[in-house]
Amino acid sequence: MSVTSSYRGMVQEVCVVHLTVQEKGQLKGMIRAGRNSAQTITRARILLKTDEGWTAPKVAAALDVSDRTTRRTKRRYVEEVLRHRNSSNPYRRADERVDSHLKGLACSRTLEGRNHETLRELAGKPSELGLWNLVSRDGTAAPEKNTLKPWRKKQWCIPKVSADFVAHMEDVLDLYAEPYDPERPVVCFDETSTQLLADISEPLPAKPGTLRREDYEYLRAGTRNLFLSCEPKAGWRHVAITQRRTMQDFAHQMRWLVDEAYPDVPVIRVVLDNLNTHRMAALYETFPAAEARRIAKRLEFHYTPKHGSWLNMAEIEFSVLARACLRGRNGDEHGLERAVSANVSERNEIGATINWRFTAKDARSKLRRLYPYTSALTQH
Repeated sequence: MSVTSSYRGMVQEVCVVHLTVQEKGQLKGMIRAGRNSAQTITRARILLKTDEGWTAPKVAAALDVSDRTTRRTKRRYVEEVLRHRNSSNPYRRADERVDSHLKGLACSRTLEGRNHETLRELAGKPSELGLWNLVSRDGTAAPEKNTLKPWRKKQWCIPKVSADFVAHMEDVLDLYAEPYDPERPVVCFDETSTQLLADISEPLPAKPGTLRREDYEYLRAGTRNLFLSCEPKAGWRHVAITQRRTMQDFAHQMRWLVDEAYPDVPVIRVVLDNLNTHRMAALYETFPAAEARRIAKRLEFHYTPKHGSWLNMAEIEFSVLARACLRGRNGDEHGLERAVSANVSERNEIGATINWRFTAKDARSKLRRLYPYTSALTQH
């Protein structure tokens, strides 16, 4: 990059800009992409025309801008270049070896009282560690701003791979693969909680060109628990809203399944997660022994693996429900019940089913590494 200008504390109006091949390519790419603002594209055109030797009045006439805009764009470009040249502490660019070393520090070092080192601290490491002999002086930044982000992290559910995980997974997958049997229905059961949030100020409705607007302040009115039961192959689902999620609440949901939802079937096969309340013992905690045994004889529990709740199709129904009515604000329990009931009734009327295609055969192929026996053979 080269610039011809007089610089005595400030740049004069008359300046000549000479762009490098790389800069020309960048400016032309900005114009072709069309993702930048019209103002930015106009400035890029001004610099390209100036580099070709066009005078300011000629550029202004060709691009339909004022002469002042043309001169100001050139001046700001020159000021930026001269500011960089006269910087008392210019950064130096690290080569690949130093960059790799800094990335290693960002991934491994943990300072006392810190979650991570900042970019400013990492930028000083080459000097502290005596690595400046690997750093050139003709660059502008070290380390690379866009490639080194020590503050970032990603949360993930890391399951404990074991034979127990595989056994529960294949049990559920085989259950889903069976033909539909109305005498032995497969019901997926799950639960979640939601907050009751009331608006303090009335939201402004959406209009053409304007989003719906709601005040960031709200009134918190507690939480409610949602128990969801669904029979994916029959296209049926039911949601019960309670104030708590105790063993007694779970037991009452199981009795509802047996006595009201499926009073005439001999057995209900229930797929559910490994929550501490999802146990047959909950029936005996809630009802007399004879009643608890009567309900238990009609139920057959199939548990998803620990950290494998994605195998429960009830989570798909919860996802649909969340997108429809749970992500917005529901100020009271009655409003929540109306919204949930409307969504559930609509899906039941159309008989919306879930077409589960992942089988145990697929698992043995795609999740081969989860199988302990296969993993042991691979290691040997």
